[in-house]
Amino acid sequence: MKTCLVVDDSSIVRKIARRILEELQFSVVEAEDGVDALVVCKRAMPEAILLDWNMPVIDGYQFLGHLRRMPGGDTPKVVFCTTETSIDHISRAIDGGANEYIMKPFDKGIVAAKFAEVGLIELMEPTA
Repeated sequence: MKTCLVVDDSSIVRKIARRILEELQFSVVEAEDGVDALVVCKRAMPEAILLDWNMPVIDGYQFLGHLRRMPGGDTPKVVFCTTETSIDHISRAIDGGANEYIMKPFDKGIVAAKFAEVGLIELMEPTA
């Protein structure tokens, strides 16, 4: 089973993300800020990271920079998940090493589509 680290300072967002990701067959680990997330990654690098942008201590963008410089930090597929809608934020996230970007609020369909785009899951084609 693949592991997804959910990094968000909102316990409600983490709970919703956990439910969605477990339905998508991921084992879920949670962190409420970038510092906690780095500790998790040092212990065991996840295959996927669902990452909030705006957090205390170390924000998502700063965390991403630290992650990508860590041994094995180039491996996880990182999907930014935020309320920031500007093209500048999206470009900065992708240039900083994010693989994809989704907007809050999100649902299972959105997460599944983005995870499929980055190769984390395969979406089943509807049968006729």
